Amino acid sequence: MSAGIHCLSTCLSIPSRFSKLSLNGPSTSSATTHSTTSLSFSATLSPNFFSKGYLAVNPLQRPVRHSIVCEVTTKKPDSAVKRARQAEKRRIYNKSRKSEIKTRMKKVLEALDGLKKKPDAAPEEVLSIEKLIGEAYSIIDKAVKVGTLHRNTGARRKSRLARRKKAIEIHHGWYTPTTETASA
Repeated sequence: MSAGIHCLSTCLSIPSRFSKLSLNGPSTSSATTHSTTSLSFSATLSPNFFSKGYLAVNPLQRPVRHSIVCEVTTKKPDSAVKRARQAEKRRIYNKSRKSEIKTRMKKVLEALDGLKKKPDAAPEEVLSIEKLIGEAYSIIDKAVKVGTLHRNTGARRKSRLARRKKAIEIHHGWYTPTTETASA
């Protein structure tokens, strides 16, 4: 290969040497037989260079290479199968926990909306809603503990319930927020 590159670099300046060469295959003076192959041109040499008779390319005989065929299997290793099983089990547990959280929160929010719409609501009616809120808090805390929910997500959901309850208490006049300006 390096001899061919050397020949190209030294012989390209003398086109008269190449007038006898052609692209039709090996010259008749060659003692060995060559198989015909297609030619490919690099970016630096154009096909016109070959068609004008400046350069002829003889195909090289390459050594026969034996390749090893590897069988591709689609079977997963045992550890991957176990991981897939575990992931599916966790997905189902997490899905049921999240569903339970949404259901509990929905019950609390509906009860709070019903209490807000009552014009003659009593402060004792909040106690049943507080029990629902406590159950929702418990479910949210368990979900955070086992990793189903992020701790900030759990805190946000608990805060949403507490703010909604406080807004109902303020709406009915059972709670008056105090401003702390004298403490500073």
